[in-house]
Amino acid sequence: MSDLSTQPAETRCGSATTGHPVRELHPAREVPLGGIRGVRVDRVLPQRTLPTVGAWCFLDQFGPQRIPMTVLPHPHIGLQTVTWPISGEIRHRDSVGSDVLVRPGQLNLMTAGRGVSHSEVSPEGGEALHGLQLWVALPADRARIDPGFEQHLDLPRHETGPLRATVLMGDLAGVRSPATTHSPLLGAELSLAPGRAELPVREDFEHAVLVVSGEVEVDGVRVTPGPLLYLGTGRSGLEFRGAAEGTRLLLLGGEPFPDDLVMWWNFVGRDHAEIEAARADWEDHHGRFGVVAGHGTDRIPAPELPGVRLRPRRRS
Repeated sequence: MSDLSTQPAETRCGSATTGHPVRELHPAREVPLGGIRGVRVDRVLPQRTLPTVGAWCFLDQFGPQRIPMTVLPHPHIGLQTVTWPISGEIRHRDSVGSDVLVRPGQLNLMTAGRGVSHSEVSPEGGEALHGLQLWVALPADRARIDPGFEQHLDLPRHETGPLRATVLMGDLAGVRSPATTHSPLLGAELSLAPGRAELPVREDFEHAVLVVSGEVEVDGVRVTPGPLLYLGTGRSGLEFRGAAEGTRLLLLGGEPFPDDLVMWWNFVGRDHAEIEAARADWEDHHGRFGVVAGHGTDRIPAPELPGVRLRPRRRS
C-alpha cells in the first residue's frame, strides 16, 4: 500500500536505544488517504516517540469498509511491504511481473530493495475489506538488493491452551514462517479464547501488540482495539488473560533496529539525498521502478518534498 497523503510528514527514525521491559500504550491516529475515494486508515506505526518495533517501521489498519480499494502504481525503496487481509481480497500487481489475489490467511510479501512499483485493487461488490499493511525496513547492507515478491498461502501455526498463533514472519515458539526476512524479527496473528495462555518470546527482541478485535489482558494491561501496546525488551514470555471470545491480535517483535532511517512518502532511506533521488527517479519514469502492467499511464505522482532537509531523529 502507498502512503497517499499529498503532504506526507517526514518521519525521522533514530537507531533504537531501548533495553528493558515497559508497558506503553500508543494511540492510533486516523489518516485520510487521498486517491482511495475517502478511505481512512488507523496508523499505528510510526509514532513520534516509537518510530520502529524491531525492523517494523509502518503499520496501518484499514476497514472494515465497503468502499473498494484502488491504489494505482506507486514506488517503494528500502523496505518490504507485508499485506495481511482479515476479510475481503486484494489484487496485487507489481513491476517484477506478479499478478495475484491475496485473501484472508494468506501473506503477500514484496521486497522493494533498490526500487519497485506496485498497485493494489479490491474487486467491486466483494466482501467488506479489512486488513493490515506493514512495512519492514531493510538493514543497510540489504537496502539496495534486487526487488522481489512472494506469496505464502499456508503459514505455520503454534497452539497452546486457548491461544492459536499464525506465524507470518520470523519464528515463534520454535515455529518458523517460510517468508524471507533480512533481520531478526517476528510477526504473528494470535487468536484467543477465554482463559489463560503463556507464549515464550525472545528476551533480546522488543515486542508490541495490536488488538484487532475483542479485548485481552497482556502482561497486566487490558488492551482493546485501537492503541499499540509497546512492551520493550527483556521478556522471556508474554501472559494473556481474560480474552473475550473471538479476540484477535497482531504480535510484532524484533531486535531493536540499529540504523538511523529517514521515512518519507513510500521511501525508507538513510539520508535526504537518497529520498530526493528516489523521488526524482519516480517522476522521471526511471527504469529502477519498472512498470506495473494493466494500468496504462495511470500512476500516483510523488508529492513535493518539504522545504527542509530530512534528517534522522532518535527515539525519545
